[in-house]
Amino acid sequence: MWKLGLSAEYEGMNNSLFAASAADLTIERIRALAARPDQVESLTLEFKREYSKSLLTTIAAMANTYGGLILVGINDKVETGTDRVVGTDAQETIDKVASGCREKFDPPWEPTFIPVPFDDGSGQSVVVIRVDANTAPRPLLIDLKAPIRLSGRNSTADRARLLQLAREESSAGVLPMGQHVMPPNLTRDNDGGATADFILRTGINLPMGEAGAWRPLSERTVAAFAQALNESAFPAALRHLGNGTIDRTVGFRQLGHNRSRRARLVWQASGRHVPAERTVLVEAVVSVDLPEPYNSAASSAVASITIDIIARVQQYAESLGRKPWKHRYAVSDLAVLFDGLLKTAVDPKVVAEIARITDIDPALVAQPRELHLVADRQVKELLPSHGLEEIPEAGASAGGVFRANPALDLRDVTERQEQVDDWLRQLGLDAGLTGMESLIESFRATAPMSA
Repeated sequence: MWKLGLSAEYEGMNNSLFAASAADLTIERIRALAARPDQVESLTLEFKREYSKSLLTTIAAMANTYGGLILVGINDKVETGTDRVVGTDAQETIDKVASGCREKFDPPWEPTFIPVPFDDGSGQSVVVIRVDANTAPRPLLIDLKAPIRLSGRNSTADRARLLQLAREESSAGVLPMGQHVMPPNLTRDNDGGATADFILRTGINLPMGEAGAWRPLSERTVAAFAQALNESAFPAALRHLGNGTIDRTVGFRQLGHNRSRRARLVWQASGRHVPAERTVLVEAVVSVDLPEPYNSAASSAVASITIDIIARVQQYAESLGRKPWKHRYAVSDLAVLFDGLLKTAVDPKVVAEIARITDIDPALVAQPRELHLVADRQVKELLPSHGLEEIPEAGASAGGVFRANPALDLRDVTERQEQVDDWLRQLGLDAGLTGMESLIESFRATAPMSA
């Protein structure tokens, strides 16, 4: 299940206002958020000067969509240089909102209220209203209508969206299908042979903001996304798969099937004495697919980000004729690869560019929760024989699906390491091998954690 939170008030802050404890919700943090010149109302954020009936509609709309925050006591629009944070009487505001929720909502339901007092003795506060879409009933009606949230405004669910809401369970998460990724297929040559040792795939599905659901991709945003990927931990992690054979790389750039609503960014590496135009030993393909604007409502349009890692080092080693070597993918290199992949998926700069492309709050960019492996041979033939032992009659495995623990926050280095280690253990056991835990422990004893 997604951990919903709003975008960080400044670069590097991990805990959002949505996820922060009440003690961490200070007036300084709220002022910093309101003072940001680029901070506007969005799918998951709204400012209100004071209580009004429209505030109740916004609560219901967020509950029926992705959740979010409403900050009461902050002007939506003010002139430059004017303080947006004006404050309100916290108790009076909470009483009015709570009463309205009981009287107007069907079924009655209340969000969470957190008063954040000013520090000047004025008695004024900002009331933070947290709307958790995972706990709200669906659909949440007001005046016999089901409002939904678009980009910075409210709308009303049409018949199709209303039926969709009626089928959802509140505990199912804000976008249940967002965790699932289609498995990859190995491409094959004219003789039917696989053209890679294996493919790893992960990805996420995302809601679309109102503008993102209709406009084409811009060259500038795609270029910015490629730059963020090139500056992430991903390229260095990919190089580890070459086990010292890589000496030429070409960074992420558009290559192949790119269209107005599809971007395909490719990173490639070739090895020593290997012409780059003939043999690519390691390749990463990041695809952005936006829904077509016709026959799709902005409130339910879904975009997808897919990351494929394609390795060919073992095939290359076997093709060297008189001087082949028996290449295996070291457990330590796979650990670095998994960590770099997950670290990149939660990198604030990468997340910000994904959010910009889809016109959503960065908080709605989910963490990847699924990893697919498809190999051209048994997985045990890809792994080193030293330290690993076959389980008698364990059977064969040429891949698998690796689920992530939804309780782990992959932005945290310790929790990310825990997830990587779990995936490596599953990889070994699914391949019918023992000894993986010892190899992981040996690697962790010597390798520093990547923050």
